[in-house]
Amino acid sequence: MRKRMPVLILSLLLISLVSAQTTIQAQKFEPTVGQPGKDVIWVPTPISLIEAMLDMAKATPADYLIDLGAGDGRIAIAAAKRGIRALGIEYDPNMANLCRENAAKEGVSAKAEFRQADIFETDFSAATVLTMYLLPSLNMKLRPTILDMKPGTRIVTHSFLMEDWEPDQSINVEGRNAYLWIVPAKVEGDWVWTENGGEAVLSLTRTFQKIAGTLKVGSRESSLKYPLLDGDQITFKVDGNPAGTREFSGRANGDAIRGTIKGSDGKTVDWSAKRKAA
Repeated sequence: MRKRMPVLILSLLLISLVSAQTTIQAQKFEPTVGQPGKDVIWVPTPISLIEAMLDMAKATPADYLIDLGAGDGRIAIAAAKRGIRALGIEYDPNMANLCRENAAKEGVSAKAEFRQADIFETDFSAATVLTMYLLPSLNMKLRPTILDMKPGTRIVTHSFLMEDWEPDQSINVEGRNAYLWIVPAKVEGDWVWTENGGEAVLSLTRTFQKIAGTLKVGSRESSLKYPLLDGDQITFKVDGNPAGTREFSGRANGDAIRGTIKGSDGKTVDWSAKRKAA
């Protein structure tokens, strides 16, 4: 009887290990479409649309992509496969762990990081590309924070808009829509510089990325033609005598705009303007 005890103990040990392994496998988390989350249910974005979203954002390895509501991690993982550093924010701890497992399986853990956190309590201001698949009400809750991000940051959403902030671009892939916004610089106000010994005043108004205004040089005031704001890049034309049509282009950085003016003769001169204090 004594000789059989080690064999019996070993058998019991093996049975316990097999049973434990079976229990672990039975408890392995598997997400289901439509499962509830903190703010939304989980519905995965098709890979074909993700690739198109990344293309629309012109995302490159120079970017830092943050995905709000990472789900199973597929957007951040797709970005990482392009050599883009990415961070996925996911509230559900089981989904966050799944994201990490999926990144490891795809061999992109070094590029795709995942954080279990609340998107409304997370600082995502470092992103140069921000992706979301959230309800319109959540987009609107995030909108003030997004509009304070660095000008030129690209925002891409699956399906849902941001009310009166119109997108800069939209696409449809296999019946699903995606939208792109570029965070605009806050260029509203009066901008001044010296021209021909006198003061030039550029007065700008802005509604999101749409701008309008006038340029006053001495006693002559002209409306801007074809004004365009693309992130921190601003362009417009002004007609005037005797100078003829002039094309302005520049980059806004806080209270300064620096760029060039192209005259009707084709010559280009440097241009630098400062914003007047309100």
